[in-house]
Amino acid sequence: MAHQGACTMNLSLYLLTVLIWGTTWIALKLQLGDVAIPVSIVYRFALAALVLFAFLLLSKRLQPVNRRGQVICLAQGVCLFCVNFMCFYTASQWIPSGLIAVVFSTSTLWNALNARVFFRQKIASNVLAGGAMGLIGLACMFWPEMSGHGASRQTLIGLGLALLGTLCFSAGNMLSSLQQKAGLRPLTTNAWGMFYGATILGMYCLLSGTPFSFEWNTRYVGSLLFLVIPGSVIAFTAYLTLVGRMGPERAAYCTVLFPVVALNISAWVEGYQWTLAALLGLVLVMVGNVLVFRKIRPVAMSWSAANWPESVLIVSILHSGPALRERRGLSLSTPVG
Repeated sequence: MAHQGACTMNLSLYLLTVLIWGTTWIALKLQLGDVAIPVSIVYRFALAALVLFAFLLLSKRLQPVNRRGQVICLAQGVCLFCVNFMCFYTASQWIPSGLIAVVFSTSTLWNALNARVFFRQKIASNVLAGGAMGLIGLACMFWPEMSGHGASRQTLIGLGLALLGTLCFSAGNMLSSLQQKAGLRPLTTNAWGMFYGATILGMYCLLSGTPFSFEWNTRYVGSLLFLVIPGSVIAFTAYLTLVGRMGPERAAYCTVLFPVVALNISAWVEGYQWTLAALLGLVLVMVGNVLVFRKIRPVAMSWSAANWPESVLIVSILHSGPALRERRGLSLSTPVG
């Protein structure tokens, strides 16, 4: 019963994350109007930071952050809650929100590339294959709009901004990884990051003379509240809970399903038209993402295990069956390292 209850909870959190983050793209597009883009982003993350800080203070979960941590939080705010959303909001003026979600799903590839740059991690062959497949899929999806007379400068700018926003998001993930290695939980660092991101954009609006206007209508207020509460607080909390229960790799499969939800909503609301090339491209992007997440299993080698490095031998034994572990005299309770 306990196992069944855990599976039900995991499935509920998974579906909640996919449905909310798969629909935030259309809510983002509904924010476009009389209110300037940076002002809308300020409203979103200032309110989200307020909600998160209130929750963390009331639940006594707000962690102290030292000077180094605050500097990294500031950088997170620039990458995750400032520049990338400026790119996404601006791109949504020229390309359908569903296509932006597809571009965003390629963050798995950028994460692998940035991990190589930031942490010197080797890029696995499955990541390269999945990334190449994803980029080919993107080309297929955008081909109808970019080929012949359908091509436009706005489409190319929108695609470029969506890719830049995804790259910034990936850089923010690397910074978050640094924070977690230092013992800081994402809820605390994201609350500070949202605060810094909103503050930086707010200062930019003041210095540039951008008016802090507001649209008191159902479309704007409703989409703003949706982006603040479900999109920035509930879904992120659900996703982090899922990471803790299932592990980051399995939880990250959510990004494979985001584009499916986003594109279907885009077809219904924005009139996005499915084509054979677009359908093929979506399949390639999704399969590419699955390849990126897939772990390569150890392959039996023809040469003696006595020649293996000790760390490789231990990993091979742990990934093999119980019988082999018993023959090697190693159990799961044996301390390693």
